Amino acid sequence: MNFELTKDQQMIRDMVRQFARNEIAPRAIELDREATFANDLFKKMGELGLLGIPFPEEYGGSGGDTVSYALAVEEIGYACGGTGLSYAAAVSLGASPIYYYGTEQQKREHLTPLAKGESLGAFGLTEPNAGSDAGGTQTKAVLEGDEYVINGEKCWITNAGYARTVIVTAVTGKRSDGRSIISAFIVPTESPGFTINCNYEKMGVRASNTCELVLEDVRVPKENILGNPEQGFSQFLYTLDGGRISIGALAVGIAQAAFDRARAYSKERKQFGKPIGSFQALQFKLADMAMEIELARTMVHKAASLKDNEKPFSREAAYAKLFASETATRVCNEALQIHGGYGYMREYEVERMLRDAKLLEIGEGTSEIQRLVIARQLGLPQN
Repeated sequence: MNFELTKDQQMIRDMVRQFARNEIAPRAIELDREATFANDLFKKMGELGLLGIPFPEEYGGSGGDTVSYALAVEEIGYACGGTGLSYAAAVSLGASPIYYYGTEQQKREHLTPLAKGESLGAFGLTEPNAGSDAGGTQTKAVLEGDEYVINGEKCWITNAGYARTVIVTAVTGKRSDGRSIISAFIVPTESPGFTINCNYEKMGVRASNTCELVLEDVRVPKENILGNPEQGFSQFLYTLDGGRISIGALAVGIAQAAFDRARAYSKERKQFGKPIGSFQALQFKLADMAMEIELARTMVHKAASLKDNEKPFSREAAYAKLFASETATRVCNEALQIHGGYGYMREYEVERMLRDAKLLEIGEGTSEIQRLVIARQLGLPQN
């Protein structure tokens, strides 16, 4: 498989890199310290077409591909992990399900403003008692006349505080085998009974907006159901597969930023009369870091390319997400170690990158879940 970038992909990468390093990176320390979501930056991203990269122009998108989108996530993540997470969630989780499963009316009404950056996308899946076990969803939606009445809670939902609508999963019935039928709904955030609280105190990705959703007798028209009512579970599994590509790309961006700082510091910092980068122990660290980052990037691009070519990519997305996220944590940890005491200081930024990277081993399916997905794809016996 050829991973050489096309001219269009290079152009998108370079454009996003210039924007991210000029506009986002100078504010990353402040956004992290103040736990501030930079809504103004997302408006600029919308104006540049970044929020619509993988969507057709007829819906306000840029007509790009998944590889181009992954490159954009990497560059934004390089500048700020929290901003990169909100960007990835807006496109992969908030907008993509509408593109894949929405009716023509839903796409024009809801996808177009998301692709243009007029609103941010959010995806309400995780619950207090249904994290890795998404099949254990307890939020319920009951059809009453021409409306569904939704009751339940969602937690750790990215971007909900800045969204016009949130895609919410809810149980709508039972199958013959006793398992829940889970459907997805487009829910306007201004609906009566819909409460959004954004009060989490997080270890990392503090520039990302993260919220709790409470739905109390929230009514939505039955036309707001997304896709096949009985295939919501398989729909969001496909959505998560795509999201894992973006999380892998985000991990690569954070890891690359930490590596670049560590490499530069190893050339400048002197001990025992020599740059510390001349010592073999540090050279081996940096060599391993560079190798793992490049392997992770290749995995991400392979999964994205398979998706673009409409080939199965679930296993490769899990490979990419698992390896890239764990690589990011290792690389950031080593970068901090190379900086020594300075690495523990906020101004050198690698400590923030380590805090940001850790979430990527948890969100969009933990590392343990990724290994289960891979094992299932390998045809191994299941419990």
